[in-house]
Formats: sequence, C-alpha cells, structure tokens
Amino acid sequence: MFSVFAIIAVGFALGRIKVKGISLGDSGVFIVALLFGCLFYKDLEAQLPAYTEKALKIVENLGLILFVTSVGFIAGPKFFGNFKKNFKSYVVLALVVVLMGGLTAVGCIFFGRGVMGETNHEEFTAMVVGLLSGALTSTPAFSAAKATVDASYEGAVSVGHGIAYIFGVVGIVLFMQIIPKLSRADMDLERQKLAQTFAGAETEPKTEKKRSLLNIDSHGFGSFALAAIVGVFVGMIKIPLTAQGLSGTCFSLTTTGGCLLSSLVFGHFAHIGPINVTPEESTLKIFKAMGLTFFLVGAGVAGGAEFVELFKFSYFIYGVVMTTVPLTVGFIFAKYVLKFSLLNNLGSLTGARTSTPALGMLISVAKTDDVATAYAATYPVALIAVVLVSQLLIVLF
Repeated sequence: MFSVFAIIAVGFALGRIKVKGISLGDSGVFIVALLFGCLFYKDLEAQLPAYTEKALKIVENLGLILFVTSVGFIAGPKFFGNFKKNFKSYVVLALVVVLMGGLTAVGCIFFGRGVMGETNHEEFTAMVVGLLSGALTSTPAFSAAKATVDASYEGAVSVGHGIAYIFGVVGIVLFMQIIPKLSRADMDLERQKLAQTFAGAETEPKTEKKRSLLNIDSHGFGSFALAAIVGVFVGMIKIPLTAQGLSGTCFSLTTTGGCLLSSLVFGHFAHIGPINVTPEESTLKIFKAMGLTFFLVGAGVAGGAEFVELFKFSYFIYGVVMTTVPLTVGFIFAKYVLKFSLLNNLGSLTGARTSTPALGMLISVAKTDDVATAYAATYPVALIAVVLVSQLLIVLF
C-alpha cells in the first residue's frame, strides 16, 4: 500500500505540470506507475512472491468497478432517452472507429509481411491483434484474442497488448486535451450544446417523490454496492461463440460492461418501489476520482513490469498507428457527417475506444459529467464489435 500511495502522490504532481497548456492530468499516475513497474516490480515480487500480481489485480479491478459504476449512475438519468434519440448515430460511430482499427491492423499485417520481412505469419498476426487490443485499450478483445489463437501464440498476443496499451492510454488522453485547444473551442458554449443534445432525455424523479423514498444509508453506499454486485454477476455471463460451447471462445460484458449496464439501469429508474437506489452526488464524485486513480495504478505497474522486456520499436509504431488512425477518422466522421458537437463527439469517441482513462480526462477538461452519457452510448456497441473484429483477423490472416 505504501507503493500505491507513493505512486499516486508523485503521479498527481507530475500530472499538474503543463506544457503550453497541455498536461497529463490523472494519466500522470499511469506514467509513474509504469515507471515504477519497469524499475521496481521484480524487487517487489521477490519480497512478496505470489502476492504482488494478485494485489495489483485487486487494486485495478476495485478501481475499475468504482469508476465505471459511478459513471453509469451519473449518465443513467439521461442515457436511455438520449440513446433512443440518437441511436443510429452512436452505433455507426462505434462501428466506424472499431472497423478502422481493424483495417489499420490489416494494413500493418501486410506491411510487416511484405516490407519488414515477418516470416512467421501466424505469430505476427497474433502480435498485431494484441497490438490492436492494446491500442483500443480493450481488455475483452485481448481476452478473446488469447482464447482464439493457437496456445503457442498466446504470448505474442500478450506482448502486443502490453506494447500498444501505453500509447493507447496516453495518446487518447492527450487527444482529449489537444483537440479543444486546436479548435479554440468556447467550452461554455460547447457545454450548452451538449446539454441541448440531451434535452428532454432526463428521467429523474420529481423532488417530492425523492423526499418520500427510503434511503439505505445517508450517502448511498448501499445502493452503490448493490449496483456493483449486480454488475459483476452480469459481467460474468458468458455467451458461446463457437460450437465448443462454454469451453470454447465466449463473449461476455466483463466487469466493466456489467457494472456500466447495471448502474445505468439503477441510475435511470432511481428507485425500487419505495427504496431509493441512487447514491448522493458527492459519493459518486469521490468514487469516480478514487476509482480512476486505483485503476491507473494497477494497470500501470503491471504493464511496466513487462514493457522493457517485450518492447520492440517497430511494434510500438504499429501501436501508435492503430491508436491515431481510428481516433482521427472517428473524430472527423462524427464532426462532418454526424454533425456532433465537440463534447458529444469526444465523449462518444472515448466510448467507441472503450477508454476509461480518456473519459476521466475528458470530464476534467469539459467540466461536465454529461460527456459520460455519450461515452455510455457508444461503449456497448464498441465492446461487442472489437471482440468480433479481433477474432475475425485471427481467422482470416
């Protein structure tokens, strides 16, 4: 725990440093965690064998549950009305981003084989699919790819994911800050445009009704815990994708998708009979910030432990390309074809990229939690699409 809090303290200090108005923000914690993993993970594991890896996973998963469940509660009152109103646009944007990622991966496969002289085609394809899952920061795609490839190539998937994940996180976090500055956006006006997009979508109970409801506790911890428990169970449900049934390749929402879906439903209905199941706003803000921080620590230290050992510059470049091309194409498509406002565009992109850290940064930049509603609208579609695209690449190439 000393290491965790030391990383958080130094990371937030690093995140405060601005260069021409651009800062790492919360991702400063990720960078420090990554460096800590590179330099000290082996020593820490030697002192605490069979404990360090599990402890980091607990920190990462706890943070993920706290952050995603908070986001779901915040977005819930407006989500379903907004999704119904803009259903086609969100689905199309999510598919464009994921499919561009897949096409970019295909381009990298042909470039590697034809120009860079990659001779083991199956292993290189596994590596590229791992790079794609890391570039899109998609754990479900990573898990599905490992389950689909031959057992001898699972290591290649893991290597690719680890190499691309770092720029996948940092790249989109910086994108969320750079684009508003390059656009010279009036953020007050953009917040108004976003609010107008969601106008009429909110389904919050009347104040009088709220006051008559029974609270599980004064802060809403019980309601939050209930939604998280339901979400974890929903995320564990597996849907077979092959004839092998549950022993073969399966799709699941994972903890992230399950908790997001559960909290969206809880936030939308706000109560079960006479019982209020909506936590206090102050509780959600604390859990959201705390959750994102813990997630970045757990993911960063674990990623840093393998980064130096597995790093190869050409693979890193592939990861950069697979991060930037879908992101740029998606932004342009949403702006000029779908006519999304800036914050609706960026919020939708974080969901289409299934990027938790990017959403945290965007909320900080936009100074409104409404962007979480756009994130939640594209996230489920992107989650399913990126899993299917990853498996299709392995089958075809």
